[in-house]
Amino acid sequence: MPRKAQTWDDYDQAVTQIILAPSDSEFLDQLIPVLKDATISSRIGSLVQSLSQYAEDREAEIERIGLTKHEEFLGSVNQLQKVREGTVALTAEILDLNQSIQASTEKLAEQKQALVNTRGVRQNITEVSNALEESLKILHAVNNAHDLIRRKKYYAALKSLEDLQNEYLVPIIQNKYAAQYKLADMIQKSIPASQKAISEAVMSDLNTWLFRIRETSQFLGEVAFFHTQERRARQKERIEANEFLRRFKLNSAIELVYDESNEFDVLDNEVVQVDFTPLHEALHIHDALGKIDKFRADYAATRRQQRDLMMPTSENLFANDDDDALKELLENVAGFAIVEKATMQRAPLVRSSLDLWDSMCQGAIRIISRSLDGVTNAELLLKIKEDIALFIQTMEGWGYSASVVNNFQLVLFHKHAELLQRRFGEDFQEIVSTDDYMPMTVKTREEYDKVLEATWFVDERPPDQITFPAVFPFSKMYPLCCIDIRNFAEQFLVFTRENFDHPSVVDETLRKTLDELLTDIVCQSLLERLNSQYLGQIVQILTNLEHFEIACQELEKLLIEARSSTSAGGPVTLRATEQFRNHKKTAEKRIFELVNSKIDDLVDTSDYDWTATTRPTGPSSYMVTLTRFLENIMVSTLLGLPREIKELIYFDALSHAANKILALPLSPDVKKINPNGVAAMALDVEHLTRFVSQLENAFMLEQNLDELQQTVALMQSDNHDEFYDISIRNKKYGRVDAMNGPILLEKLTQTVENPSRSAPLANFGSRFGLR
Repeated sequence: MPRKAQTWDDYDQAVTQIILAPSDSEFLDQLIPVLKDATISSRIGSLVQSLSQYAEDREAEIERIGLTKHEEFLGSVNQLQKVREGTVALTAEILDLNQSIQASTEKLAEQKQALVNTRGVRQNITEVSNALEESLKILHAVNNAHDLIRRKKYYAALKSLEDLQNEYLVPIIQNKYAAQYKLADMIQKSIPASQKAISEAVMSDLNTWLFRIRETSQFLGEVAFFHTQERRARQKERIEANEFLRRFKLNSAIELVYDESNEFDVLDNEVVQVDFTPLHEALHIHDALGKIDKFRADYAATRRQQRDLMMPTSENLFANDDDDALKELLENVAGFAIVEKATMQRAPLVRSSLDLWDSMCQGAIRIISRSLDGVTNAELLLKIKEDIALFIQTMEGWGYSASVVNNFQLVLFHKHAELLQRRFGEDFQEIVSTDDYMPMTVKTREEYDKVLEATWFVDERPPDQITFPAVFPFSKMYPLCCIDIRNFAEQFLVFTRENFDHPSVVDETLRKTLDELLTDIVCQSLLERLNSQYLGQIVQILTNLEHFEIACQELEKLLIEARSSTSAGGPVTLRATEQFRNHKKTAEKRIFELVNSKIDDLVDTSDYDWTATTRPTGPSSYMVTLTRFLENIMVSTLLGLPREIKELIYFDALSHAANKILALPLSPDVKKINPNGVAAMALDVEHLTRFVSQLENAFMLEQNLDELQQTVALMQSDNHDEFYDISIRNKKYGRVDAMNGPILLEKLTQTVENPSRSAPLANFGSRFGLR
């Protein structure tokens, strides 16, 4: 068998090496490992045995040497004795050292065991510390996210939660054996709740913002309207300085360029500031959460609710006869729409505001339309239109199409025209009904100039020949109506001066309304008064009709001049012009009727005695009265009429008088006419002829008496056969009616009866009321 490797259990060699150590330090170096290894009690004995064996071996060797070498042996014995003594001392020391080493070794083992235990605890503490540190990082991130939520830094909180998931939770959850797994899993499950809390907090802030926006909308609209009014004022100043700019309206490119130096932010100024941060934050958060569609729907629903709440519950905006409620409504709509437009500009993906804008406009129009039924004041309606025009201009400046509201202005326009027509119709009716139908008289130059300024009357007299009091041909109703016509046109066009883009409608409505006023009120009222029996009133009505016709012609020119450049061309014709012209004929006929009626009355009072026994010495009283009547109306009643109308009236009156006088002898009641009767008629005809010959344009008027004169001449002729000779009749009696001549000739008699013989007949006639 191979030799077993030597171990420290065989201390022979170790003892030899210890003993042979050249120095004490090396001796100890050799001894300590042996003692350390021999700390076990079973081995200490072996070491001691080995040392004893070594000592015996040396003693035996010494004894052998001493036997052979006595002296040397003695010396060696002595030396050995010393060594032994040293060995014994050393053994004692070794034993002491062994005990000391053994105690130290036990203590060291205990310390080592404690160290091992401490290292394990420390490892556990380190692991726990690391786990706690990682957990604290997670908790810190969670706390930080919630702290950001409390500080309303919602996107930062959302980002913090996302970083928490990516950096900590997801890696830990993927390793199910990680110490923080349960904590990470619990926090991971709470993330949706935290995100929901962020979403709710953001929506809470957004709802607060929307509530404030709703409360601010009216004030925002008021500020926007005020800014538009300032732009209007600046544009008006520019137009006054440069007439060319009149063609450019508000919100046109030219106006915007001119107004660049006056930039004004309606949403951010000294009086109102609108911060869109809550909206942007809510949009950003919901976009990050992937809930942008839901957010858009919720936001749109909230804005629709605010739109509905904005509309007034009462549908009578003008209950107090003012436009305050309308202003409030339009300011609310404008402010709401401005916020919507700004929202679209800052956050285009939020929603489309078109449906809200259209619905707001239609709702406002519906409420205004229902409220208009109770409006009877044209001035209030004008304020309503101005408010709406201001609203339109403001919203067009924000890029909104106001076509719906603009078209609604036509409703207001027609309502305004109707109210003006009604009011001025009442004024015209009162003016016509209260007129005295006498030529108007003014006492001063100032009054005279005012009448000329108000009317279209042109006085042909030189100014220096006008004396006061001055008399106009027309009555006072004419200038009053002219003033009302001008006021009507002015108030009518005031409605269209600001932001009203319907020129053709304006022109046609103005023409039509003026035409109706003049035709249905003025002209018709004058026509009704033609039934009067007073010739002077009828003459004045005719004069007024003449001047109203002139006024209508001038109005037609003014309507052409006032017509918009974009309106259709062509002449403007008023039906009233033709009406006044035609009814002048009616008035003339009425004058003819009254004059002829008076002539009839006078002629009917004639008291011709066709068989008189005596020859008359002068004209009849009726003829004197008739000529006086004709003379009086010429110098008084008909004085203000145009010359041609006066001549026509005279011509017709004389023609009617001649026919009426001629009809007297032709009456069936007249059976006989003697020379005295013919002489009486001849004197009257001569008196009438003499009167006509003194008139202006007598040559033409005398023609109306030709038949009467020739008939009287025929009745006075001694040769009646001349009438039956056509050649002679055409020369001397050409105007005598061929049928009437023989009748009169049949009635003529040359016999003059005795008065006594005719008395019974006279008495008979008086019994029946005949003269």
